[in-house]
Amino acid sequence: MTQNPLTPDTLFGDAPPSDRWYLAYTKPRQEQIAQVNLEQQAFEAYLPLYKKFKKTEQGPVALFEPMFPRYILFRPSKPEQSISAVRSTKGIATIVRFGFEPAMLQDDLVQRIRQLEQDRHHATLQELSNLKAGQTVRLKHTALGGVEGLIQSVSSKRVAVLLEILGRPTVVQLEHHQVEVNT
Repeated sequence: MTQNPLTPDTLFGDAPPSDRWYLAYTKPRQEQIAQVNLEQQAFEAYLPLYKKFKKTEQGPVALFEPMFPRYILFRPSKPEQSISAVRSTKGIATIVRFGFEPAMLQDDLVQRIRQLEQDRHHATLQELSNLKAGQTVRLKHTALGGVEGLIQSVSSKRVAVLLEILGRPTVVQLEHHQVEVNT
């Protein structure tokens, strides 16, 4: 029988202090400031980032945003290091607590988050795209804006769309940002 990976036991279990991470709540959009300041105080800080693609007129651009906005993980670098200094660290709003106890995550859960982050960082636009062969899409930002077609194939740079033009099926190569999935 497999155990649910997000039970209280796996999040806050009886692991040794060096195998546990604390959780801090940051000020709005100050996750990276908090990370730098925690590291300057000799804490090990981890800000998981999430790769996504933003559509621009020039085509898709990879962006990295916090996976968990306003949260950062940290742990002391030495067993005797107190976490009380974190409360007044620039960029940190508060340490997340359950009652009087600070929230803690076991290292194996943090390692799974790191693996997910790494897998996503190496993924291509094609692997992360919501465009798939066989989907009906509508063209936008082209002379044929509003025309519907069927995706034939998707590559990292182009989408091949089957359109009916003047009564004949025609495959047109377009950039990802030039099509949108019909809902």
